[in-house]
Amino acid sequence: MLEAGPARSFEQLLVVEDDPALAEMLGEYLGAAGYRVSVAGLGSAALEALARQAFDAVLLDLSLPDMDGLDLCRQLRARSDVPVLMLTARGDAFDRVVGLEIGADDYLAKPFVPRELLARLRAILRRRHGGLLPADQPLRFGRLEIDPAARAAYLDGAVCELSASQFSLLLALAQNAGRVLSRERLLDLMTGEKLEASDRSIDLHMSRLRAAIETDPKQPRRIITVRGSGYVFARQQD
Repeated sequence: MLEAGPARSFEQLLVVEDDPALAEMLGEYLGAAGYRVSVAGLGSAALEALARQAFDAVLLDLSLPDMDGLDLCRQLRARSDVPVLMLTARGDAFDRVVGLEIGADDYLAKPFVPRELLARLRAILRRRHGGLLPADQPLRFGRLEIDPAARAAYLDGAVCELSASQFSLLLALAQNAGRVLSRERLLDLMTGEKLEASDRSIDLHMSRLRAAIETDPKQPRRIITVRGSGYVFARQQD
């Protein structure tokens, strides 16, 4: 079994997954990380479990034998604000967008790396318990300050010249500092912005964003490219 790291919590998780092997792996992995895990192989069984017991988070497979996972998410959200992490093998971005719009907190595409699942789970639980800053509170990273309410960024106190799209990209990265974000995930996080879903579009905006906030855009220290995966916003001070 893959090592999940030391046990840190005793939150109750409900894993809704009809693949017995995957459900068993998730139960063992998350159990080793300190979580108490219950498993439901059907949507109906998940609803029964949620009616009997309070859970701290739900890991929800979208492809279930008895109902669509999106329908289950709608029913769940109608009765509870429990965090939901969607697990999906579907390649259609539309399903993921719909899932987020109807109340899921995050999604993870199959096949996934268990460590990433654990990181995403911990992130939504931190948000649940108030571990993150309010959405409109300024973010500070060394010489860089980002003000979500004013939709402005400042470097050494001077306003950075950013387009609306570039600011949205910067905010999405900064609010997920230390976490690698794929180009597709960045598009999902940029609420209300209309960008082409292409590597070229994102990379062009990143180039311009680096020119505005990096000391040396050719050797960036703040927005780092992770080859084959996407980008990460580094927390280190300038």
